[in-house]
Amino acid sequence: MIRNIRYLLFSIFLPIYFMNSSFSQTANRFDFERIEDNSFLIEEAYNQDPGVIQHISSFQYMKDHTWLYTFTDEWPVPGRKHQLSTTIPVFNNGATGFGDIALNYRYQAIYMTRFAFSPRFSLLFPTGSWQKGLGNGVVGYQLSLPFSYLLSTKIATHYNIGVTFTPDAKKADGSKFDQTVYNYGLSMILLLNKNFNFMFEVVGNRTFIKAAGTKTIITNSLFINPGIRYAINFKSGLQIVPGIAVPIGIGSSNGSSGIYAYLSFEHPLWKP
Repeated sequence: MIRNIRYLLFSIFLPIYFMNSSFSQTANRFDFERIEDNSFLIEEAYNQDPGVIQHISSFQYMKDHTWLYTFTDEWPVPGRKHQLSTTIPVFNNGATGFGDIALNYRYQAIYMTRFAFSPRFSLLFPTGSWQKGLGNGVVGYQLSLPFSYLLSTKIATHYNIGVTFTPDAKKADGSKFDQTVYNYGLSMILLLNKNFNFMFEVVGNRTFIKAAGTKTIITNSLFINPGIRYAINFKSGLQIVPGIAVPIGIGSSNGSSGIYAYLSFEHPLWKP
């Protein structure tokens, strides 16, 4: 797993290191219409355009009969530089109900023709029932570093590194533990045309759980997620993006699989 993380870091920073020399010569040919949306399991580094808001629904059903639905609303504040969003999860892992709701702030640190970077900080509020195993019972903290880089006029790539820390989280029996989750991933998107993409994602995490008087428990997960998405554009400015993918566990997650559905509505709410 550590080797996988090293390879991912290498793949993230190597193209960033070399790309600056080509910006001035190739900027114009990379300025073309394409889908700049959220990937399915990977976060793309593009904040909302001024005056444009987005409503995102996703549903994932796994073969062990667990499922997760999330609804995310993204708002520019008031332009691209700053963005606020909320994520509301509902899931079933034996019990069914709301999970811990996230309030997200994202800063568009870099937005260029080929490269974007927008660090995000989130607060995870204890809205899920910890007695039923649906939440942690305390506030959690999350930092995410999404990068996006356009390799060519036909291939876009996105890279994520992040960490979530939840101190004194509660188990169903009332005992407490500290949980730290490191996440990493990348996606490669084939731009078949301006409205249709083939997507391939790789996502993983490494979780550390430490309770008082016990050894740290470490678990890992790793999935690939091939899929497609399509943009439907209206003269009013409304864009609808449906998508579907198939998450497949590999390595430590071998044998786990499911189906993933995505639906986004993006539209102007005010004139910037």
